[in-house]
Amino acid sequence: MRTKIFLATLAMIAVFFNTINAQDEKDLKLSGELLTDQRVILKDDNNWAWNENRLSLKLDKQISGESIFYSEVWFRNIGLPNVAKSSDLYNKDIVDPYNLEFREAYVQINGFLSKKTDLTIGRQQFAWGTADKLNPTNNLNPYDLEDILDFGRKRGSDAINLQYYFNYDFSLQGVFVPFFQPANMPVGVFSNVLNPSMDLPQGMVLKSFSDTLMMPKYNLGESSTAGLRFKGFAKGINFSLSYLWGYDGLPYSSKNILTPVDVTGGTSIHSQLSFIRSHIMGADLVTSIAGIGVWAEAAAFIPDADVVMTTDLSAFNPDSPVPVTRDSLLLEKNEPYVKFVIGGDYFFSDGSYLNMQYLHGFIHERGADELNDYFFLRYEKNFFNDKLKVTPLGGGVVVNDWNDINNNYAIIYMPEFTYKASPNTEISLSCTIFDGKGQNLFTGLKDYDMLMFEMKYSF
Repeated sequence: MRTKIFLATLAMIAVFFNTINAQDEKDLKLSGELLTDQRVILKDDNNWAWNENRLSLKLDKQISGESIFYSEVWFRNIGLPNVAKSSDLYNKDIVDPYNLEFREAYVQINGFLSKKTDLTIGRQQFAWGTADKLNPTNNLNPYDLEDILDFGRKRGSDAINLQYYFNYDFSLQGVFVPFFQPANMPVGVFSNVLNPSMDLPQGMVLKSFSDTLMMPKYNLGESSTAGLRFKGFAKGINFSLSYLWGYDGLPYSSKNILTPVDVTGGTSIHSQLSFIRSHIMGADLVTSIAGIGVWAEAAAFIPDADVVMTTDLSAFNPDSPVPVTRDSLLLEKNEPYVKFVIGGDYFFSDGSYLNMQYLHGFIHERGADELNDYFFLRYEKNFFNDKLKVTPLGGGVVVNDWNDINNNYAIIYMPEFTYKASPNTEISLSCTIFDGKGQNLFTGLKDYDMLMFEMKYSF
C-alpha cells in the first residue's frame, strides 16, 4: 500500500510539473537537495547510529505576480533494516525502510481584498523570532525532534495566514491553525533523551510502564491555535511583538497510577499524558553594532490552567473507602515563566566567522525552577578560496545547577570539516563528543560519541 502511495505521488508531481512547465516555463522553479547522513558510534563495536538518505523536492510557481504556489516534499530512506524473522524478508518496507513527508504545500494570494494584504492557505512553516535556530517565540509549528541534534527543526502546520502591510517597515500577521499536532519524538539512539526519570517511593521497584496519550478534542475551540505578530523596522533595529494561544507539543504526566505486582516492591505504572495550553507573549530584535550582529528574543509562557500531576496509590490501599491520591502542582495558572536567548555573530577580516548564543530554557523545560542555562559557540575558518571550511570550535556547555556545577553540567564538542567538491556539492566529516553529570538533555548521550559523514548535492 505504501509503495502505491509513493508511486502515485511521484506521478502527480510529474504531471503537475509538466503542466505548469507547458503554461509558463520561465516562472517555474524546481529545486531540491540530495542528502546522505551517516553516523557511527565511537566505542565498542562501532554500531551504526544513523542512516538517512533524503531527496528533497521543491516546486515554486509565481502566477502573474498575484499568487504563489510552493511545496516541499521529502522522499527518504531512513533507519536500518529491522528484520526479526524470515517473514520480514518478504516485506520491502522492513528490509529497506522509507517514508514520504509533505513538509510544506501552500498557495499565497497577494493583494487579497486589498493591495496591502496577503493570504496564505495550506501547510506552512513559520519563522518567528530572530535567534539562530533556538527561538522561544516560535511555537506555531510542532517540533520535529526525530534528530535531536538538528536544533530548531519543525514540521509544517495546516494554517490560514493573513499578513497586512502598513508600509515597507511595519506589518501585522494573524495565523490560525485549526487542529493541534504534537511534536514527534527522537528516534534511534536518541529515543530516551527526553524521557523523564522515574522516581519511585522508597521500597518500590519499577517492573513495567505503560501510558495513554490524552489528546485535545478535534474541534475549533479545543484543538485550535491562534497567533498575532506585529513586525517592524526602526533606527536600524528589526523587531517584533507576538502573542500566541496554543499548546506545548510535548506531553507531561498528568496522572500516574501505581499498582503492586509482587510482594518484593515490584510496581507497575500507567501514566496519562496530557498537553499544556498556554498564552505566550513574545518579543525579539536583531541589529548590528560596530559590525557585530546582535539578537535577543524572549517569551513568557502563561499556563491557561493549573498544571497538576496526580499520583494514584489506591491499589496499595484496597480497603480505603476513598481513592488514595497525591497531587503535585507543577505550574500555576496565570503564573508566567520566561525563556530567552541572547546572541551575536561576527565575520573577521580573514574570512573566519564566530557565532555565540546564551539560552535560558530549552524546548522541553517548563517552570521557572526547571529552566537550565545553555551556552553555544561556533568558530569557522575558510581555506583554499572557500573550498574547505574548518570548524575547530563547535558545541556548547549546559549548567543545570549553579550551586553544584561539578555534578550538574554537560559539555558538547562538535568539530567539523566541510569540503566544497563542486559549486553544488558539499562533503562534511565531523564528530560529536558528549560528557557531563546530573540530569540534563545531553548527559543522556554521553555514551554515544559519534563520527558523522554527510554529503549534500543541491540543484
